[in-house]
Amino acid sequence: MNTQSSRSHAIFTLHIRQQRLLKYEEDSSGHKKDVQSDADPDPNSTVTDQVPEYETLTAKFHFVDLAGSERLKRTGATGDRAKEGISINRGLLALGNVISALGDKTKRGCHVPYRDSKLTRLLQDSLGGNSRTIMIACISPSDCDFLETLNTLKYANRARNIRNRVTMNQDKTSKQLATLRAQLAALEEELNEYRQVSLVV
Repeated sequence: MNTQSSRSHAIFTLHIRQQRLLKYEEDSSGHKKDVQSDADPDPNSTVTDQVPEYETLTAKFHFVDLAGSERLKRTGATGDRAKEGISINRGLLALGNVISALGDKTKRGCHVPYRDSKLTRLLQDSLGGNSRTIMIACISPSDCDFLETLNTLKYANRARNIRNRVTMNQDKTSKQLATLRAQLAALEEELNEYRQVSLVV
């Protein structure tokens, strides 16, 4: 048993919220378009004077240090140490079941047992949500740790099969505004085409 081990999982979470000022320009045809704050403006366009609009972006970072799985027969732990080891192994087993359910293509759409442990509930959005996850597996070069090393590599291999589709986290108001702006731009373009046709006629 590692005498320096804290005998527990450690999770550090950062919540980040960003507000961006939306800027627009009108091109020569009178259409509004988004411009980046660091982009060079079109010399034939002018920035419109209007009430400033903001979009809100959110993000969450999980930094997780998982306790290592240990066999009680090998460690010879008793009492509180044995209870800690059992609790750790139970959490890792629940996490492994979640990883298996998410990584197995034949189980897509099936129930994912996030509620089997507090650990999997905390990491739910990191595993199967709108996120990107990096797992670093720690293994031992020693021959006597072969079984633990093999199990760790199998664990990491199952996690490698998880595929998530990541999208930007915008608040509902920002999404609605973006949708309405796109619809307005399309209608303005359609109206401009009708005007050009009527002038030709």
